[in-house]
Formats: sequence, C-alpha cells, structure tokens
Amino acid sequence: MRDGLIKVAAGTPRIRVGDCRYNAEQIFTLMREADKQGVRILCLPELCLTGYTCGDLFLQDTLLRGAEEGLATVLEATKNLDMVTVLGLPVRHQNKLYNCAAVLHEGEILALVPKTYLPNYGEFYEKRWFESAPTGERLFPFCGQEVYLGSDVVFPCNTMPGLTLGVELCEDLWASTPPSVALAEAGATVILNLSASDELVGKAEYRRALVTGQSARLVCGYVYADAGEGESTTDVVFAGHNLIAENGALLAERRFATDLTVSELDVGRLDYERRRMTTFRTRLDNRMIAIPFDLEPTVTALTRPISATPFVPEDAGDRSERCNEILCIAALGLKKRLEHTGARTAVVGLSGGLDSTLAVLITGVAMKMLDRPASDIIAVTMPCFGTTDRTRDNAVELAQRLGATLKRIDIGEAVKRHFKDIGQSMENHDVTFENGQARERTQVLMDIANQTGGLVIGTGDLSELALGWCTYNGDHMSMYAVNAGIPKTLVRHLVSFISGGKAQEDPALSHVLSDILDTPVSPELLPAVDGRIAQKTEDLVGPYELHDFYLYYAVRWGFPPRKVLRLAEQAFGRRYERPVLLKWLNNFYRRFFAQQFKRSCLPDGPKVGSVALSPRGDWRMPSDAVAALWLEELEGLE
Repeated sequence: MRDGLIKVAAGTPRIRVGDCRYNAEQIFTLMREADKQGVRILCLPELCLTGYTCGDLFLQDTLLRGAEEGLATVLEATKNLDMVTVLGLPVRHQNKLYNCAAVLHEGEILALVPKTYLPNYGEFYEKRWFESAPTGERLFPFCGQEVYLGSDVVFPCNTMPGLTLGVELCEDLWASTPPSVALAEAGATVILNLSASDELVGKAEYRRALVTGQSARLVCGYVYADAGEGESTTDVVFAGHNLIAENGALLAERRFATDLTVSELDVGRLDYERRRMTTFRTRLDNRMIAIPFDLEPTVTALTRPISATPFVPEDAGDRSERCNEILCIAALGLKKRLEHTGARTAVVGLSGGLDSTLAVLITGVAMKMLDRPASDIIAVTMPCFGTTDRTRDNAVELAQRLGATLKRIDIGEAVKRHFKDIGQSMENHDVTFENGQARERTQVLMDIANQTGGLVIGTGDLSELALGWCTYNGDHMSMYAVNAGIPKTLVRHLVSFISGGKAQEDPALSHVLSDILDTPVSPELLPAVDGRIAQKTEDLVGPYELHDFYLYYAVRWGFPPRKVLRLAEQAFGRRYERPVLLKWLNNFYRRFFAQQFKRSCLPDGPKVGSVALSPRGDWRMPSDAVAALWLEELEGLE
C-alpha cells in the first residue's frame, strides 16, 4: 500500500451448482490463499456462492437461504483477514430478487451492490429471475447485519489516499453507459467487475478490449473476475477469463483455470494522471454514497513487471513498429518546417556520434517525403582537439553513403584564435575550453545555413535536455530540433533499426551505422589520449539507461524520489547496487532543476512520445525552482 501500490486479485473458485456450503468453503480457501500472497482486494465471480447457471432454482427459498447461510460462513471466516473481498450471490429484498455483489471486510458487509443491466438475449435470461438495481432507501437486515443495498455507492479507503473502490457486474460493462463511469466520476480509482461471461470463439479478445479500454477511458484500475469450472455446461462453457488492467495496460490475465490472478495496481499513478488530465470529470455534486473502510498500511511486494527501459518496447515486433512510427513523426515535423520556410538546404553538424547520426537519417527521410535529393542535406564535419579518427571517418562515410553534400571544416585554428582573443590558455581544459568548441561549431553551422538558404537541424536528444548536457547557445541551439523528444535509450534503437533495414540494401551504410552504435557516447571536447576518446559522457553524468528511467517516472508520472528509487531497484535488480542508484538519482534531480534555463528557450522540435520538455507544451517550470525537497527525501533513503 505504501508508495500508492496495492496488491489485487481476480479469483475463480471451483464450484458446484446449487451447493452453497461447498462453494463457501472453496471461496474461503481462495481467500486464505490470496491473503498469503499479500492480496488486499479480492474480486470473485458473479453469483459464485450459488453458481450463475442455477436457472429457475434462483426462485427457490431453499437456494436463497443457502446463499445467505453461505455468506454468513464466509463472513465469520473473514474476521481475521485484512482484505476486502467482493463476491456474488442472489439477494431477496421486498419480494424482489437481485443479482448482487457483496463487499466484505473483516466480518462486515460494507454493502450489497446489485447489477444494473440485466441481459435477456441470446443465452441469457436474467430478467426471468432478477430485478435491476433499485432506487430509494435500501437499508435492510441481512446475515444478521443492517446492510445497504444499492449501485450508487463507492468505498474509499481511509488509510490509503486515492484508493476508492467501485463495483459493477458483468453486463454492466457491456452497456452503452456503464455504471463504472459514474463511479469513477465519484472518485473510484479501482473498479471491480464480478462476471459470468460464457466463452465463445473470439469473445476473449473482445472482453479483453472492453476491460483495458474502460480502464484507459476512466483512468482506473480494473479487476475482472469471471466464472469458470463447476458452472453448468448444459449449453455453454465458462472459462474463468480473469483480467487485471490499469489505465489501458493489461497487467495480468488467466483463462481456462481456477485460482488467483494477481498483480499490483499503482493507485498513486492513477491519482496523478487524473489530476493532470483536465478533461477527467469529477462530479462534486454526485449522489453517490461513500462507505469507508480501513486497511493496515503495509509494503506491497511487487510482482508486476517494471521495465528497465520504459521508453523502449521489450517485444521486438513492438519495438520495430515504435521505431518506424517515431521516424515518421519526426520526419513529418521537419518536412513541414522545410516546406513552410522554403529552405533550400538542411544543415547538419555530423560528429560520428549517435545523436547527429539520427538527425541526419531523419533529415534524409524528410527529404524523400519532399521528393528532394539527399544532396540538399549539407553534412558538416568539424574536427577539433578531441576528435578521433574513428568518429571523423564514420561521419565522412555516413554522409557519403547517404548522398549528402559533405563539408569538412577543421575548427581548431578558429578556436585557438578565439582563445587568444579572450586570454584562454590551451593548457586549461576547463568548461570554457570545452564550450568554446561547441559554440564555434554552432556558429559555423548557422553561417553555412545563411549561405545556402537553409535550416540548421538540431541533434540534441531528450535525455541531454533533461540533464542540461549541452552547451548553452552551442549544440543547445538550432533552427529545428528533430531529436528533442527522443530519449537516448531510444536513439540507439532507432539507429539500430535503420541499420538492420539497410543490411541488404546498402551493406556499407549498415556497417558504418553499426560502428557508430559501438562508439562510446562522448562530446569529444577534451584532447584524445593515444587516439582514443578521453571523455565518456556516462562516466561523468551517469548511465543514460538510469537517467531515462528516472526521467520517465519523475516527469511523466510525478513520482516522488522514494518511489522512483524503489521502482529502479525492482527494474534493474542486481545490475546496480542501491548506493549507485541513489548517486545517479541525486545527480538527476540536481541537474534537472539547475538546467531548466536551457529548456526555457529551446528551439522548435516535434514531440514524439508521452514525455517532452518543451516550454511551449508539456513542461512549464521556473528556471530558479529549488530541488531541496526532492534531495532531502533522498537523504533519508541512504
């Protein structure tokens, strides 16, 4: 429960139709197993105390009495379980019968929630026995307790801010206006659905789409528990298709089995997203009744997958699709800018590193979209004091293989003259020594763009912008920044994707791209040592895979440092010790706050993913904001 995480489960018990005593025992067995696994919210199927397929037996007093007695047995057994359990049973009230979800906690029935939409088509005949959810005062005695009966109820947790439960049953989700919409608008962040959905060819895919889609639409967690083994197979079969989804993502799924489907919901993440989305409607004037409950706060053990590369899909097929999509988005952005300005050329500073490689590749795609020759790209390589033969040669070969117009301009003498003018010693390899080279390169690119009626294409990526790892008014500046929305971990995969695609078509181009991928990331601003790169970026600012992870969770989801660290430990496992994770997380927050002034005056560039730092769009932050609170939280974790 701490850090906004809570373990939930959808369970399918093995039942016998009409045998309420047996079913109650199976239900409690499943509850005890859920408790052992640390589950705090358990959702069980529709009418699981009796069986969904009882038919006209639902009208028999004997079955109804057995269901109530079975619930009493379960209630007694739950007194020592700190877990909310929701299960289905038929409930008689004022000469009417309702298909209900009983919400249980520590021996108490918090409420009985009746089904709103009763299917009466195809194989379903629920209106033969049941009434839709009633209106009006509905307190009545049941199982020795005074119980509320109604669908207009939510269940907030007093001990976990942001956690509020809402309940709907099976067909309710299939309806045009599911009750979960009103429940979410009344504050429910987790929707529990008790279902008995029979299995048909193709239905599982549709059901999965409904559950994940509703969780996305309502920005909620959605736990769907389906009836399974033991239901009558006279005409249909139930497969126990259990699903757990969160804001459009399927976290866990199980089918053709009885048992538990377990995962963790990140209620903190859902709460943040609802605050961020101004279109998510909260109805303060709603008529929902709130029935609160308490859970003992505990640390939730994580079993849900936490990717170490949140910007990069783990599946190879998904990754290729993502890469192709990003290339198209970025190239379309540049295409529009070239068209609008009437630019005759696109000028790219080509260093032989990953970022400038991706920038020139995207520019090449844009030129193809415009049906213009690659020679309209002016690739400028500008060796200086730290440039190695490897990067220089790769830059030259890349430009030649692409068919770009290549210019080689050694800026060493120009920089030396500038250093002489300002009194900078060539032996003093300080920040002035480094940044003087970056600004000279930008000046050269801008002037060539003026000469050729072109635009300077920026090469800096999203990760560098987050860390401020760019020279102000040097590589920080351009006329259109095509990489500005692409994090470093994704830059690598994009170049690799293009390299793989060119392997048959142009083996020489694929070879040079592969060598660029193998080259250490470096600005090459310090003199090389024995012809090798002396300045490795990740030795100075930290591993980009960590910074991209921190960027995703700290900026996209607004997680506090404590939670970012916890997720990093889960994602990276033994690859990094806790002190290393803490060191670079501290560095991330220090740099992110201190370097905002560079992001406040970024050139235009396309947003391609869910994280962007443009001051005109996603990220508005004062340049003099203080990181003290974030860093203090990290101090307490050392």
